[in-house]
Amino acid sequence: MRSLRHAFSLVEILIVVVILGILASIVVPQFSKAVENSSETATFDQLSRVRRALTYYYATNNSQYPVVDTASGTWQGLIPDYVRETPANFWVPKNVSKKVVLGTTPDTAYQGDHGWVYDIATGEVWAGGFDQYDNPLPR
Repeated sequence: MRSLRHAFSLVEILIVVVILGILASIVVPQFSKAVENSSETATFDQLSRVRRALTYYYATNNSQYPVVDTASGTWQGLIPDYVRETPANFWVPKNVSKKVVLGTTPDTAYQGDHGWVYDIATGEVWAGGFDQYDNPLPR
């Protein structure tokens, strides 16, 4: 007795590959949008933490705000006493995500050269690449 071996035909395999390709073309754009939304949410969370830390710093340091070392772009005295680690802005490039620049207004266009804008006179801080309403600016 001979046993018959059943296998998939080339046409059946091609149909499965085409269906998988169609499904992938539907799903992949949704994943990229999810990554964008998560970086926006994470940045907003970091911004809230920085603002709370600055308020606490101001209250415990004789109504003075922390200074920024403009050479390195870092807050002086804020880390690690008021926040555990340097806050990162996930909306901008990683190499500048922790850099602080001095300014009196938030960004009006996407900036890829700093993570935070800080007004030392008022203690206001904005995320780089976000507008005055804390909405992300288009990359």
